[in-house]
Amino acid sequence: MTNHPRRIDHLVLAVHDLDSAAGFYDRLGFQVGARNRHPWGTENHVIQFASSFLELITVADAELIPAHAPHSFSFGQFIRDYLSTRQGLAMVALDSADAEADAADYAREGIGDYQPFTFERSGRAADGTETHVAFTLAFATDERLRHASFFVCQQHHPEAFWSPPLQRHGNGSTNVSGVCLRVEHPADHSGFLRVFTGGRPSDDGRLYGLEHGGRLELESTAGQNRLAGFTGFTVSVPDLGATGRQLAAERIPFEDSPHRIVIPPDQAFGAEIAFANARLRSRPRTLPAPGGPSGHGSLSR
Repeated sequence: MTNHPRRIDHLVLAVHDLDSAAGFYDRLGFQVGARNRHPWGTENHVIQFASSFLELITVADAELIPAHAPHSFSFGQFIRDYLSTRQGLAMVALDSADAEADAADYAREGIGDYQPFTFERSGRAADGTETHVAFTLAFATDERLRHASFFVCQQHHPEAFWSPPLQRHGNGSTNVSGVCLRVEHPADHSGFLRVFTGGRPSDDGRLYGLEHGGRLELESTAGQNRLAGFTGFTVSVPDLGATGRQLAAERIPFEDSPHRIVIPPDQAFGAEIAFANARLRSRPRTLPAPGGPSGHGSLSR
């Protein structure tokens, strides 16, 4: 089991209309990657940052989606089932240097008795040359959160994946810096989240610090009639004023404060999107840092 906090690898944003979602994120000032297809029936667009990315995803062919089975977590079925009730931030992936070892740890800790899932595909770099990418995923499950999925992702060919030209966004975004998870009682999930994140909670149990300045924040729904699950994410930008002016020019509704701009979920395909001042600008990378955990971004996935 990892003895240090992991970093945010990517967020999986499930939407009904992938083309409309891609167009919306383009209006937000993000560079949206090409449309890609998975062999298990989903299609996606990727938005890459310095050490993380967003994955906009939808179900394209439900007949190709495999069902969950003993010791087998179906990525496609989770997305399909999620979209039957809502749109939004469905899955959060953290980084992994050894997904097979992580899967074994999760089984021992009682948070996920699933076989690792490996897949590979061809892709294209920013200059148009063909590349080969491969991933291994290890899933974990918090039984109290049926509408939230957690996994770690190992990138086997990061040198073919990181692409600084694809990390340049019109809104200046540098990285995903935060994720919000709504639960009834944060303390009920501390054992699971300690194992999954590799970190320790804050004194009030509502914040887990992650690598590269990331954070997982818990919001309590105790006494409220609100659905549990991931609610939104934060992206770091260097100039909130410029971000606000761009959103206003695109006539995208938002709420602003001195330190954050927030687009509510009903305007953003079910996931609240926050922009916050970057504390430290992350440098675009083409390879994992020497001696560090394997990282990855994506031009296609």
